[in-house]
Amino acid sequence: MTIDLTTLWDFHKPELSEERFRAALANASTDDAFILQIQIARTYGLRRNFAQAQAILADLEPQLQSAGIEARARYYLELGRTYSSATHSPESQTPEVRERARAAYRRATELAEEGNLDSLAIDALHMMTFVDTAPEEQIAWNRKAMAAMESSSAPEAKKWEGTLHNNTGYALHQVGKYDEALAEFQLALAAHERSGNPQNIRIAHWMIAWTLRALGQLQDALAIQLRLEKEWDDAGEPDPYVFEELELLYQALHDQEKAEFYAARRRATTSTP
Repeated sequence: MTIDLTTLWDFHKPELSEERFRAALANASTDDAFILQIQIARTYGLRRNFAQAQAILADLEPQLQSAGIEARARYYLELGRTYSSATHSPESQTPEVRERARAAYRRATELAEEGNLDSLAIDALHMMTFVDTAPEEQIAWNRKAMAAMESSSAPEAKKWEGTLHNNTGYALHQVGKYDEALAEFQLALAAHERSGNPQNIRIAHWMIAWTLRALGQLQDALAIQLRLEKEWDDAGEPDPYVFEELELLYQALHDQEKAEFYAARRRATTSTP
């Protein structure tokens, strides 16, 4: 498409993103307008209003056959996201819903591969981890997405490197393969350092420290989490996940006073017991 969607998206502010997409519709070509409306549907998915997202896509369906291959790939990708995504509750994921998501993601992958749209194909493959949620299945899908990323020469496809290594590491951690998970998180960190996003870099360090704790390397994990505490505080965004890890680390180190201090910080940030 001729419009750069990345300049219009703010995934933390879906309402603002919707406003930008609607404004861009005024001067958009037919295919670009189709894709912009698909993105509007996605903003509703991020707000957990999946019925509205599906309604928007249903209104677009009559135009689907005449749309270009990128527009069609994006349509099925977003249709899949209305059924299974990170924003769906576990209880919503019935077998029927999962099969609808699976069919949509498969069609998105097929179209993206046919159109040499590598980044979209990788996106659809990585979304399959929300359909097949057993860690072993997630590892397999992440590996497939990783292979697609590594074989691609497209810059947009390469931007998936940090996310895919992180997701693979998380699934490996879930099955207790901590050494392999650590290696993946270190690769994720290297990728995020190359792209230079400070928030992603801090998250990557957190994942490494989380895994070091699981490996029993408590002092190394503690040093990282204490540094992250300062970095998040300096950024004006105190992180309850860091406080939770510090609480657990100090409990493991038998320092109950500091464990209670970070438990209090965590509660103050999340307002949960």
